Amino acid sequence: MKVAVKAVPDNTSLDGVDIVDSLETHKTTFIDDSSVINNALKKERSAPIGLFDSGVGGLSVYLHLAQQLPHERYVYYADTLHVPYGNRDSEDIKALTLAAVEWLYQQGCKLIVIACNSASAYALETARRYYPQLLIVGLVPALKPAVLASKTHHVAVLATKATLNGALLNDVIKNVAIPHATRVTKYFDPNLVPWVESGMPKDSKTAQDLRRQLQQFSQDGVDQLVLGCTHYPFFKAFLRQEITQQQLALHIVDSGHAIAERVKQLLIADQLLALPVKVSANEALSGLATAIDIPPALTFYATKYDEQLGAVVQRLLGKQSRIQYIVSP
Repeated sequence: MKVAVKAVPDNTSLDGVDIVDSLETHKTTFIDDSSVINNALKKERSAPIGLFDSGVGGLSVYLHLAQQLPHERYVYYADTLHVPYGNRDSEDIKALTLAAVEWLYQQGCKLIVIACNSASAYALETARRYYPQLLIVGLVPALKPAVLASKTHHVAVLATKATLNGALLNDVIKNVAIPHATRVTKYFDPNLVPWVESGMPKDSKTAQDLRRQLQQFSQDGVDQLVLGCTHYPFFKAFLRQEITQQQLALHIVDSGHAIAERVKQLLIADQLLALPVKVSANEALSGLATAIDIPPALTFYATKYDEQLGAVVQRLLGKQSRIQYIVSP
Protein backbone atom coordinates (compact mmCIF):
# COMPACT_ATOMS: atom_id res chain seq x y z
CA MET A 1 0.00 0.00 0.00
CA LYS A 2 1.07 3.57 -0.66
CA VAL A 3 -0.48 6.63 0.78
CA ALA A 4 -0.43 10.32 0.02
CA VAL A 5 -1.80 13.13 2.14
CA LYS A 6 -5.13 14.96 2.65
CA ALA A 7 -7.91 16.14 0.46
CA VAL A 8 -10.19 19.06 1.12
CA PRO A 9 -12.35 20.92 -1.41
CA ASP A 10 -12.87 24.64 -1.16
CA ASN A 11 -16.22 26.05 -0.07
CA THR A 12 -17.48 26.74 -3.58
CA SER A 13 -20.70 25.10 -4.66
CA LEU A 14 -20.71 22.10 -6.98
CA ASP A 15 -21.75 24.38 -9.83
CA GLY A 16 -18.67 26.51 -9.20
CA VAL A 17 -16.12 23.71 -9.41
CA ASP A 18 -13.52 24.47 -12.06
CA ILE A 19 -13.44 21.29 -14.13
CA VAL A 20 -10.93 22.36 -16.76
CA ASP A 21 -8.40 24.52 -14.94
CA SER A 22 -7.79 22.35 -11.89
CA LEU A 23 -4.47 20.60 -12.33
CA GLU A 24 -2.31 23.28 -10.72
CA THR A 25 0.06 22.67 -7.83
CA HIS A 26 -1.35 19.64 -6.05
CA LYS A 27 1.14 18.52 -3.46
CA THR A 28 1.24 14.73 -3.17
CA THR A 29 3.50 13.05 -0.61
CA PHE A 30 3.59 9.25 -0.67
CA ILE A 31 4.41 7.20 2.39
CA ASP A 32 4.46 3.44 2.92
CA ASP A 33 1.81 3.00 5.60
CA SER A 34 -1.39 1.02 5.12
CA SER A 35 -2.63 1.90 8.62
CA VAL A 36 -3.35 5.57 7.93
CA ILE A 37 -6.96 5.02 8.97
CA ASN A 38 -7.42 3.74 12.49
CA ASN A 39 -9.27 0.42 12.23
CA ALA A 40 -10.16 0.63 15.91
CA LEU A 41 -12.48 3.59 15.35
CA LYS A 42 -16.04 2.77 16.40
CA LYS A 43 -19.34 4.55 15.96
CA GLU A 44 -18.37 7.86 17.48
CA ARG A 45 -18.45 11.47 16.39
CA SER A 46 -14.86 11.54 15.20
CA ALA A 47 -15.23 8.47 12.97
CA PRO A 48 -15.30 9.12 9.22
CA ILE A 49 -18.18 8.96 6.76
CA GLY A 50 -17.59 6.40 4.03
CA LEU A 51 -18.55 6.83 0.38
CA PHE A 52 -18.50 4.14 -2.28
CA ASP A 53 -18.80 4.33 -6.06
CA SER A 54 -17.65 2.16 -8.93
CA GLY A 55 -15.62 5.16 -10.10
CA VAL A 56 -15.17 8.84 -9.34
CA GLY A 57 -18.72 10.06 -10.01
CA GLY A 58 -19.58 9.78 -6.30
CA LEU A 59 -17.25 12.71 -5.69
CA SER A 60 -20.22 14.89 -6.69
CA VAL A 61 -22.01 13.53 -3.60
CA TYR A 62 -18.89 14.12 -1.52
CA LEU A 63 -18.87 17.80 -2.52
CA HIS A 64 -22.46 18.19 -1.32
CA LEU A 65 -21.61 16.44 1.95
CA ALA A 66 -18.51 18.56 2.53
CA GLN A 67 -20.57 21.71 2.04
CA GLN A 68 -23.30 20.70 4.49
CA LEU A 69 -21.12 18.80 6.97
CA PRO A 70 -17.84 20.76 7.03
CA HIS A 71 -16.41 19.17 10.19
CA GLU A 72 -16.65 15.53 9.08
CA ARG A 73 -13.85 13.32 7.80
CA TYR A 74 -14.51 11.31 4.64
CA VAL A 75 -13.20 8.04 3.21
CA TYR A 76 -13.93 7.36 -0.45
CA TYR A 77 -13.75 3.89 -2.04
CA ALA A 78 -13.57 3.83 -5.86
CA ASP A 79 -13.82 0.34 -7.37
CA THR A 80 -11.91 1.40 -10.48
CA LEU A 81 -10.76 -2.18 -11.07
CA HIS A 82 -14.34 -3.18 -11.94
CA VAL A 83 -15.83 0.05 -13.29
CA PRO A 84 -18.39 0.42 -14.82
CA TYR A 85 -21.18 -1.31 -12.89
CA GLY A 86 -23.96 -0.21 -15.23
CA ASN A 87 -23.55 -3.16 -17.60
CA ARG A 88 -22.97 -5.85 -14.94
CA ASP A 89 -25.59 -8.34 -13.75
CA SER A 90 -27.28 -7.92 -10.38
CA GLU A 91 -25.35 -10.67 -8.54
CA ASP A 92 -22.02 -9.25 -9.66
CA ILE A 93 -23.03 -5.76 -8.50
CA LYS A 94 -24.14 -7.16 -5.12
CA ALA A 95 -20.83 -8.97 -4.56
CA LEU A 96 -18.73 -5.95 -5.49
CA THR A 97 -20.85 -3.63 -3.34
CA LEU A 98 -20.57 -5.89 -0.29
CA ALA A 99 -16.78 -5.98 -0.73
CA ALA A 100 -16.70 -2.17 -0.77
CA VAL A 101 -18.96 -1.85 2.27
CA GLU A 102 -16.81 -4.36 4.17
CA TRP A 103 -13.67 -2.35 3.38
CA LEU A 104 -15.28 0.87 4.61
CA TYR A 105 -16.63 -0.92 7.68
CA GLN A 106 -13.09 -2.04 8.52
CA GLN A 107 -12.00 1.60 8.39
CA GLY A 108 -14.40 2.35 11.25
CA CYS A 109 -16.91 4.43 9.25
CA LYS A 110 -19.91 5.53 11.29
CA LEU A 111 -22.10 5.87 8.20
CA ILE A 112 -21.69 4.68 4.60
CA VAL A 113 -23.15 6.31 1.50
CA ILE A 114 -23.47 4.02 -1.50
CA ALA A 115 -22.79 6.92 -3.87
CA CYS A 116 -23.50 4.83 -6.94
CA ASN A 117 -26.96 4.61 -8.46
CA SER A 118 -26.31 1.19 -10.03
CA ALA A 119 -25.04 -0.30 -6.76
CA SER A 120 -27.94 1.23 -4.83
CA ALA A 121 -30.44 -0.18 -7.33
CA TYR A 122 -29.28 -3.77 -6.84
CA ALA A 123 -27.40 -3.99 -3.56
CA LEU A 124 -28.64 -1.41 -1.03
CA GLU A 125 -31.09 -3.68 0.78
CA THR A 126 -28.62 -6.58 0.72
CA ALA A 127 -25.93 -4.41 2.31
CA ARG A 128 -28.34 -3.28 5.01
CA ARG A 129 -29.18 -6.91 5.82
CA TYR A 130 -25.51 -7.88 6.03
CA TYR A 131 -24.61 -4.83 8.17
CA PRO A 132 -27.64 -4.07 10.37
CA GLN A 133 -25.40 -2.20 12.83
CA LEU A 134 -24.38 0.34 10.16
CA LEU A 135 -26.14 3.43 8.89
CA ILE A 136 -26.20 2.93 5.10
CA VAL A 137 -27.63 5.52 2.72
CA GLY A 138 -28.29 4.72 -0.93
CA LEU A 139 -28.96 6.77 -4.03
CA VAL A 140 -32.04 6.79 -6.19
CA PRO A 141 -32.59 9.27 -9.02
CA ALA A 142 -34.61 12.23 -7.72
CA LEU A 143 -37.66 11.26 -9.76
CA LYS A 144 -40.26 11.94 -7.08
CA PRO A 145 -39.55 15.70 -6.72
CA ALA A 146 -39.33 15.95 -10.50
CA VAL A 147 -42.77 14.35 -10.94
CA LEU A 148 -44.31 16.58 -8.29
CA ALA A 149 -42.78 19.70 -9.90
CA SER A 150 -43.65 18.83 -13.50
CA LYS A 151 -46.28 20.98 -15.19
CA THR A 152 -46.19 19.11 -18.50
CA HIS A 153 -46.45 15.67 -16.83
CA HIS A 154 -43.40 14.51 -18.74
CA VAL A 155 -39.99 14.06 -17.12
CA ALA A 156 -36.73 12.48 -18.31
CA VAL A 157 -34.12 10.49 -16.38
CA LEU A 158 -30.48 10.31 -17.52
CA ALA A 159 -28.82 7.23 -15.98
CA THR A 160 -27.00 3.96 -16.60
CA LYS A 161 -28.81 0.85 -17.83
CA ALA A 162 -28.55 -0.75 -14.39
CA THR A 163 -30.18 2.25 -12.71
CA LEU A 164 -32.88 2.61 -15.37
CA ASN A 165 -33.77 -1.08 -15.08
CA GLY A 166 -33.37 -1.29 -11.28
CA ALA A 167 -36.15 -1.75 -8.77
CA LEU A 168 -35.54 1.53 -6.89
CA LEU A 169 -36.30 3.76 -9.88
CA ASN A 170 -39.10 1.62 -11.25
CA ASP A 171 -40.81 1.52 -7.85
CA VAL A 172 -40.91 5.32 -7.92
CA ILE A 173 -42.34 5.23 -11.44
CA LYS A 174 -45.03 2.79 -10.29
CA ASN A 175 -45.84 4.49 -6.98
CA VAL A 176 -45.39 8.17 -7.89
CA ALA A 177 -45.20 8.86 -11.63
CA ILE A 178 -48.10 6.67 -12.75
CA PRO A 179 -50.52 7.89 -10.04
CA HIS A 180 -49.66 11.47 -11.08
CA ALA A 181 -50.25 10.61 -14.76
CA THR A 182 -46.64 11.54 -15.54
CA ARG A 183 -44.69 10.04 -18.40
CA VAL A 184 -41.07 9.09 -17.65
CA THR A 185 -38.56 8.99 -20.51
CA LYS A 186 -35.41 6.96 -19.77
CA TYR A 187 -32.21 8.00 -21.50
CA PHE A 188 -28.81 6.28 -21.50
CA ASP A 189 -25.62 7.37 -23.28
CA PRO A 190 -22.53 5.22 -22.56
CA ASN A 191 -20.25 8.10 -23.61
CA LEU A 192 -21.30 10.54 -20.88
CA VAL A 193 -19.13 9.12 -18.09
CA PRO A 194 -15.94 8.98 -20.24
CA TRP A 195 -16.75 12.52 -21.40
CA VAL A 196 -16.82 13.75 -17.79
CA GLU A 197 -13.54 12.02 -16.97
CA SER A 198 -11.86 13.49 -20.04
CA GLY A 199 -12.63 17.04 -18.92
CA MET A 200 -15.92 17.53 -20.84
CA PRO A 201 -14.61 19.15 -24.06
CA LYS A 202 -17.43 21.24 -25.50
CA ASP A 203 -16.50 20.49 -29.11
CA SER A 204 -16.68 16.70 -28.74
CA LYS A 205 -19.30 14.46 -30.36
CA THR A 206 -20.70 13.62 -26.92
CA ALA A 207 -21.30 17.31 -26.20
CA GLN A 208 -23.00 17.71 -29.59
CA ASP A 209 -25.19 14.66 -28.92
CA LEU A 210 -26.15 16.05 -25.53
CA ARG A 211 -27.12 19.40 -27.06
CA ARG A 212 -29.35 17.65 -29.59
CA GLN A 213 -30.90 15.49 -26.88
CA LEU A 214 -31.82 18.57 -24.84
CA GLN A 215 -33.62 19.92 -27.92
CA GLN A 216 -35.42 16.60 -28.34
CA PHE A 217 -36.50 16.55 -24.70
CA SER A 218 -37.91 20.05 -25.08
CA GLN A 219 -39.75 19.16 -28.29
CA ASP A 220 -41.26 16.14 -26.53
CA GLY A 221 -42.60 18.32 -23.72
CA VAL A 222 -40.15 17.30 -21.00
CA ASP A 223 -39.85 20.01 -18.34
CA GLN A 224 -37.85 18.17 -15.62
CA LEU A 225 -34.48 16.54 -16.32
CA VAL A 226 -33.27 14.16 -13.59
CA LEU A 227 -29.53 13.45 -13.33
CA GLY A 228 -29.52 9.80 -12.32
CA CYS A 229 -25.78 9.10 -12.30
CA THR A 230 -23.29 10.64 -9.88
CA HIS A 231 -21.01 11.67 -12.76
CA TYR A 232 -23.71 13.82 -14.32
CA PRO A 233 -23.83 16.74 -11.83
CA PHE A 234 -20.32 17.61 -13.00
CA PHE A 235 -21.79 18.78 -16.31
CA LYS A 236 -24.72 20.62 -14.74
CA ALA A 237 -23.16 23.98 -15.65
CA PHE A 238 -22.89 22.83 -19.28
CA LEU A 239 -26.57 21.84 -19.28
CA ARG A 240 -27.66 25.14 -17.77
CA GLN A 241 -25.67 27.10 -20.32
CA GLU A 242 -27.21 25.15 -23.20
CA ILE A 243 -30.72 25.42 -21.76
CA THR A 244 -30.31 29.19 -21.47
CA GLN A 245 -28.80 29.62 -24.94
CA GLN A 246 -31.44 27.47 -26.59
CA GLN A 247 -34.22 29.02 -24.45
CA LEU A 248 -35.53 25.62 -23.38
CA ALA A 249 -38.09 25.13 -20.62
CA LEU A 250 -36.06 22.46 -18.81
CA HIS A 251 -35.32 22.27 -15.08
CA ILE A 252 -32.40 20.14 -13.82
CA VAL A 253 -32.92 17.90 -10.79
CA ASP A 254 -29.91 16.55 -8.84
CA SER A 255 -30.28 14.31 -5.77
CA GLY A 256 -26.92 15.20 -4.17
CA HIS A 257 -28.28 17.94 -1.91
CA ALA A 258 -31.08 15.71 -0.62
CA ILE A 259 -28.63 12.89 0.11
CA ALA A 260 -26.44 15.24 2.17
CA GLU A 261 -29.51 16.42 4.10
CA ARG A 262 -30.48 12.81 4.81
CA VAL A 263 -26.99 11.98 6.09
CA LYS A 264 -27.05 15.03 8.36
CA GLN A 265 -30.43 14.04 9.82
CA LEU A 266 -29.25 10.49 10.56
CA LEU A 267 -26.06 11.69 12.26
CA ILE A 268 -27.97 14.15 14.42
CA ALA A 269 -30.54 11.51 15.38
CA ASP A 270 -27.81 9.08 16.46
CA GLN A 271 -25.70 11.82 18.10
CA LEU A 272 -22.84 11.11 15.67
CA LEU A 273 -22.42 14.56 14.12
CA ALA A 274 -18.75 15.60 14.22
CA LEU A 275 -17.84 18.56 16.38
CA PRO A 276 -15.56 21.37 15.17
CA VAL A 277 -11.87 20.64 15.72
CA LYS A 278 -9.99 23.70 16.88
CA VAL A 279 -6.34 24.62 16.68
CA SER A 280 -4.68 27.46 18.49
CA ALA A 281 -4.18 30.86 16.89
CA ASN A 282 -0.41 30.44 17.37
CA GLU A 283 -0.47 27.19 15.38
CA ALA A 284 -2.44 28.86 12.60
CA LEU A 285 -0.07 31.84 12.48
CA SER A 286 3.03 29.65 12.54
CA GLY A 287 1.88 27.78 9.47
CA LEU A 288 1.13 24.54 11.32
CA ALA A 289 -2.53 25.01 10.39
CA THR A 290 -4.26 27.04 7.71
CA ALA A 291 -7.32 28.04 9.71
CA ILE A 292 -8.77 27.98 13.18
CA ASP A 293 -11.34 25.41 12.06
CA ILE A 294 -9.67 22.36 10.53
CA PRO A 295 -11.48 21.64 7.22
CA PRO A 296 -12.92 18.24 6.30
CA ALA A 297 -10.41 15.72 5.00
CA LEU A 298 -10.99 13.19 2.22
CA THR A 299 -9.06 9.94 2.02
CA PHE A 300 -9.34 8.37 -1.45
CA TYR A 301 -8.87 4.63 -2.02
CA ALA A 302 -8.86 3.07 -5.49
CA THR A 303 -8.89 -0.65 -6.24
CA LYS A 304 -6.85 0.28 -9.33
CA TYR A 305 -4.83 3.49 -9.44
CA ASP A 306 -2.74 5.29 -12.03
CA GLU A 307 -1.69 8.87 -12.68
CA GLN A 308 -4.57 9.41 -15.08
CA LEU A 309 -7.05 8.60 -12.31
CA GLY A 310 -5.30 11.06 -10.00
CA ALA A 311 -5.60 13.77 -12.65
CA VAL A 312 -9.33 13.06 -13.08
CA VAL A 313 -9.94 13.26 -9.31
CA GLN A 314 -8.12 16.58 -9.15
CA ARG A 315 -10.13 17.94 -12.09
CA LEU A 316 -13.43 16.99 -10.50
CA LEU A 317 -12.63 18.25 -7.02
CA GLY A 318 -11.16 21.53 -8.22
CA LYS A 319 -7.80 23.20 -7.88
CA GLN A 320 -8.20 24.04 -4.18
CA SER A 321 -8.16 20.37 -3.12
CA ARG A 322 -5.55 18.38 -1.22
CA ILE A 323 -5.89 14.64 -1.77
CA GLN A 324 -4.83 11.71 0.36
CA TYR A 325 -4.57 8.51 -1.67
CA ILE A 326 -4.49 4.97 -0.36
CA VAL A 327 -3.49 3.08 -3.47
CA SER A 328 -3.61 -0.65 -4.22
CA PRO A 329 -0.17 -2.07 -5.02
